[in-house]
Parts: sequence; structure tokens; C-alpha cells
Amino acid sequence: MNFKTFSFRFAEQVLNSNLNLKSEILGIIQDLNPQKENLTRPNLNKIFHEEFTQKSWKDEPVVFDAIDDPTAKLDFLKNRIGIEVQFGHSSFLGIDLLKFQTLSYSNPNLDKIDVGVYIVTTKDYQKELISRGLKWEGSLNFEKVIKYLPHFRSAIQVPIFVIGLDG
Repeated sequence: MNFKTFSFRFAEQVLNSNLNLKSEILGIIQDLNPQKENLTRPNLNKIFHEEFTQKSWKDEPVVFDAIDDPTAKLDFLKNRIGIEVQFGHSSFLGIDLLKFQTLSYSNPNLDKIDVGVYIVTTKDYQKELISRGLKWEGSLNFEKVIKYLPHFRSAIQVPIFVIGLDG
């Protein structure tokens, strides 16, 4: 699968310090070859879940150790790299960014990540999927993330590497 990337706060340089994991993440995406007619949001989430957990990524680690709340979990974590796969509504952007920030060095009690990886789809890919009769309307997209992320510069200190799936 093709993709676009955007590096916020030198996220790509941070990922390059762990080149094996960066290559693993990008390899998972490049090797995706799902049937386009089956690319519903739940199916694509399932595919990512299978691929990352097969490579020993911790599945749904909690953000707050004492809370059992599905919105207080990352999707995947490995060697101080946190991953959020977001195909839901664009309103999840702020929640996801705060998860990354909370798990970063800025919170000494929860210091679990050095960089966040945010996987979304591009606007063009969503249009293609919608044209095939799939329900992707209202989903967060790559273009919206890179448009809004700089506005959070004062609140989000953790580097974030944004990946936009592009078909």
C-alpha cells in the first residue's frame, strides 16, 4: 500500500534512531494488500491488529494504569514507540494527540514513549473507498491532521510521525 508521511517535532529523526522498528512499521503498511471491496474501517483495523501483534507489538496498552477505559488505551506500543490507528471521526484527533502527550517524557509517571505514530487515510483514498460504496464519510484524514497539528504546538511536545494510507 502507498502512503504519505509528515514529521511533527522531528519525529522522523527520532524514529530513525530505531531504524529497525521504523522499517517494521513502514513494511507492514507497504505489504498491505487488502481487497478493496473489503476495506471497511473495522476490517482495516483488524488487519493492522493482526499485523502488529504478530510482530510482538503490545496490544492496547493503557494510558492510565488504573483506568479500564477503551478510550484511555493506545493501539500498539513497542520499544518506546506508540501507535494509534485512527479511521474514526475527526473529533478523535484531540484525544489521540493527548494520549501521545500523556505517555511522553512530559509526564514522569507515565513516561512510556519517545515518539507517536499516527496512522490515518488520505482524503483521496477515502474518496476512492466511498466511490466503491464503503462508509468512510466523516473519517479523520491525513490532510486534516497535518493542517491542525501545528496549532497544537504549545500543548503537544512529543514528536508525532503521521502516516496517510493512500491506496
